[in-house]
Amino acid sequence: MNRLRRRLLAGFALGAVLRRARAAFDYPQVEPRSIAFPRDYGAHLAYRIEWWYMTGLLDPPDKSSEPRLGIQLTFFRIRPPVDPDNPSRFAAHQLVLAHAAVADPRRGALLHEERIERAGFGIASVSEFGTEVRIDRWGLHRDPTSGVYRGQARGARFALQVTARPTQPPLPQGQHGYSRKGPAGSPEVPASFYYSEPQLELEALVSTDSDSEGALRTGRGWLDHEWSSRVLPPQAAGWDWIGCNLNDGSALTAFQIRPAGGVVETEPWFAYASLRARGALIRTFEASQVRFEVLQRWTSPRTRAVYPVAQRLRVGERVFETRPLMLDQELDPRAAGGVAYWEGASDLLEDGRVIGEGYLELTGYAAPMSDLFTG
Repeated sequence: MNRLRRRLLAGFALGAVLRRARAAFDYPQVEPRSIAFPRDYGAHLAYRIEWWYMTGLLDPPDKSSEPRLGIQLTFFRIRPPVDPDNPSRFAAHQLVLAHAAVADPRRGALLHEERIERAGFGIASVSEFGTEVRIDRWGLHRDPTSGVYRGQARGARFALQVTARPTQPPLPQGQHGYSRKGPAGSPEVPASFYYSEPQLELEALVSTDSDSEGALRTGRGWLDHEWSSRVLPPQAAGWDWIGCNLNDGSALTAFQIRPAGGVVETEPWFAYASLRARGALIRTFEASQVRFEVLQRWTSPRTRAVYPVAQRLRVGERVFETRPLMLDQELDPRAAGGVAYWEGASDLLEDGRVIGEGYLELTGYAAPMSDLFTG
């Protein structure tokens, strides 16, 4: 019954309600300003959508021949178009969603779980005063003194507990955290507030239906925190995004926004990249300096979407390549009212040599991302 209720609520929240949100409700728009800490670690309840997105690659346990694992733990906060003066305890002023996934090459496909609840009733909550998101037995908490994150997710097929220790200061994306999603000067260019925490030191325990005990693993991780009322322009289908920890301590971020109705090779609507060497200033790159090129495609047996799962990425004078940990890393939450996308643990190569690792995210290939992210 609980699973059915979650699916019905998800379909309601992410279907009819969000399709009417632009016409029925006035959300604040993102205006240029600098990210400010510690305030911006917390939730920004007035905005339409917000997420805390943690990914990482875990090394095999000591003296083990097992492969690396990829992990993803993401919490979303959504503000539906509900009158803020509605006093009902049952009014869905805020929704909390969560996705978790484990990429294990031995299985060849993701283990994936999701949750959705309205905030309140002791079931789901977010905090404006720091990173503190909870839904059922899932959660993500940042210790305000040490900056250490602790996250957990438990589903029918796996359980994940992860501790992430920062080794570098937060990395504001765009202009001091104001991240445009279109060319400067274009009318009504969407934007978000966006920062990353790269080079996180991870300790994680992953137990699955085939390995109930699990083993403690270590690795490197990445966290993105982003909030907005409108992330994509209406003429966009989706995005390709990558966040990678380089072995020399650098952090690479890049994304392109693809136009609706186009093919992969179509000129993107917008592109951006940033590169920060350890202890150095952030170097950002304009759209003309960023280029994604397809190296390998994979067709999903479930959605028939064709994903460019390996890509060549040109950022300024450097040329990188991505190589997936495994091909089938598609998350398919359609049964819960969501949109399928590819979220892949990947190696980063330069001149044929592995120089880092991270995650490649591909959205809008199974269906346009218009319901949730455009305005």
